[in-house]
Amino acid sequence: MASTLNLGRFPARWVGPGTRRYTEAGKLFMMITIAQVRKLCSIGAIVAALSVFAAPEVRAQAFFSPFIGYDFGGDSGCLTLRGCEEKKLNAGVSFGSLGKAGGFEQEFAYAKNFFGSVSGQGSSVLTLMSNVMIAPKIGPVRPYGVFGVGLMKSRVDLTAGDVLSFSNNNFAWDLGGGLMLFFGEHVGIRGELRHFHSFQNVSVPGFAVDNTKLNFGRASVGLVLK
Repeated sequence: MASTLNLGRFPARWVGPGTRRYTEAGKLFMMITIAQVRKLCSIGAIVAALSVFAAPEVRAQAFFSPFIGYDFGGDSGCLTLRGCEEKKLNAGVSFGSLGKAGGFEQEFAYAKNFFGSVSGQGSSVLTLMSNVMIAPKIGPVRPYGVFGVGLMKSRVDLTAGDVLSFSNNNFAWDLGGGLMLFFGEHVGIRGELRHFHSFQNVSVPGFAVDNTKLNFGRASVGLVLK
């Protein structure tokens, strides 16, 4: 008399005592095959993920960008972006690398006489910022956003002694965005708006800045070389 032993999805049928019609070999073979397929799928997923993360690194290009602009809003002498007659020059350079969708930027900028001009009193501001860039490539155009942290120095002259000194140092953050337009593979231009804000309070003797967090905006245009 035939009987059936339920072993999940692989039933083992018996014909008479001690005789199998189907052995466990089929079940074992199927288990091994499924395990191998799962392993191959896992390896494929890991390789694909690593390829996605590694691809931007392989395609990343270094860039160098001198720029010039002016400060507005906040503690600058120019209250609005437009219609200001006393624009204070802010110039600098940035460099870094750009991949397919973003990259990294290191920026150095200097605003001479940011608070005004007083004899014997330094009033310039220097910023040194490290930024993450989100910059998708859309043909020859790259809209981008930046966010980072760094150093803001007040009352500083553009000399080696002042730049390298540890006085008047404040940690700060910046946030901004703009647009790059490339003419070929290696040369382009960019326009940008960026906001700077110190984490710590700043005091500048002789000016209307007393124990306040320094903040201002910057509008700039620049050349991009990569």
